[in-house]
Amino acid sequence: MTDPRLVRLREALAPLAGHEAPAWLVGGGVRDALMDRPVADVDLAVQGDAAPAAARLARAYRADRFRLSRDFGAWRVSGGGLPFQVDITPLQGSGLAEDLSKRDFTVNALALPLDPGAVLVDPHGGLGDLRAGRLRQVAEGALAADPVRLLRLARFAEQLGFTVDDPTAARARATAGALWDAPGERLMDELGRIVSLPRADRAVRMLDALGVLGVLIPELEDCRGLDQSDYHHLDVLDHTLEVVEHTVALAADPEPVFRSRAGRVAEVLARPLADDLTAREGLILAAILHDMAKPATRDELPGGRITFVRHDTLGADMAEALLRRLRTSNRLREMVSLLVRMHLPLGFLVHRTPLSLRQIDRYLRRTSPYEPEVIVLTVADRLATRGPRTSESAIRRHLVLAREVMDAHFRIVDRGPIRPLLAGDALASELGRPPGPWLAVAVDQLREEQLVGTVTTREAAIRFVHEWGARNPA
Repeated sequence: MTDPRLVRLREALAPLAGHEAPAWLVGGGVRDALMDRPVADVDLAVQGDAAPAAARLARAYRADRFRLSRDFGAWRVSGGGLPFQVDITPLQGSGLAEDLSKRDFTVNALALPLDPGAVLVDPHGGLGDLRAGRLRQVAEGALAADPVRLLRLARFAEQLGFTVDDPTAARARATAGALWDAPGERLMDELGRIVSLPRADRAVRMLDALGVLGVLIPELEDCRGLDQSDYHHLDVLDHTLEVVEHTVALAADPEPVFRSRAGRVAEVLARPLADDLTAREGLILAAILHDMAKPATRDELPGGRITFVRHDTLGADMAEALLRRLRTSNRLREMVSLLVRMHLPLGFLVHRTPLSLRQIDRYLRRTSPYEPEVIVLTVADRLATRGPRTSESAIRRHLVLAREVMDAHFRIVDRGPIRPLLAGDALASELGRPPGPWLAVAVDQLREEQLVGTVTTREAAIRFVHEWGARNPA
């Protein structure tokens, strides 16, 4: 008898029952149904050409269909009246048994025939592993056959709440060196799924436990065991993992730090960014990479003081290079590299408090257009820095300043763009100078004066411009 949890899946694909090509529901959709998890997409394996099955299903539901892969003959059907997305692929190999033997983990190697009354096919003990909450590779070479599965193993462990059985974990560590044999864009797709998890920090720690994190990002492996100054309680790698943990927690609940602005912070982090990721996911990537240049910049001064001068600027370049290797979009690279480059300045400003609106605005403009994300990263970094020379009062001062700067950012945003009292061409005419790089500086200075309220009329703007010109001759 078929498990009633699978009946809905089979009924939805009833238009294909009795189709001339035998078909089976396989993979994650079957697994999730048996776990009472929501099923948003299913995989269908058919014997022979997948195109006729895709056409038939699309007609039955008035759904859309398109080819996913010409090489593998895969099709996707979605929309219309379909309750979930369906990917249809020809069997890999000579039949169902060979197809299932080529899959990654036993819980994904279950097959449900579409014919009513036919029973679930489980040649590799997936049902037992499902009940035990265990991830086990289907075959000895399953991970080596597709190194992206190493990332998927960590994702499934966190997403499903499963453990990884010891032989599979050992095989992952032995196979991790081959990770970059996979195309960068496939690695990034899976990394994006990991940082999208509610507890992405735990999945990143699982990557490290499986020996995968330091291969994916070799600079982080160099961070392992690298000691820091007395302001830190952890080595660079463990500090990084803790920063990721605090970043995930702040994104989930900004209220303890940002209080009345928590809702606005949450809105910013939820906005779409690029590569099917939100700003939250870009922020988590930046947290993973923010100290990646510390091994390259570590120095020990006379007296034993440890420094990492320019690890922020070099780290931004290294983060951009890694993301290029992963074939990400320009926008994602720009965001992450900016966050890595700017994760320190707010901490330096703590020693200059109280700050004027002019000082806060100058800081915010350096972090634009990702001001809230940078501020959140600085807080996560501060919370993960609790060495013997770190006082709780220093941490509190940073959090207070972060809250004040975040509030100022949203007040400036809500004020709207500042309309210049003197346009650029009029400004150049007043000073009798031809336009050039100087003009952008002058316009920027005038904007700042208008923001802080020292210039409120056109006449005052003209006076300021002439004073500025006298101080800054051509």
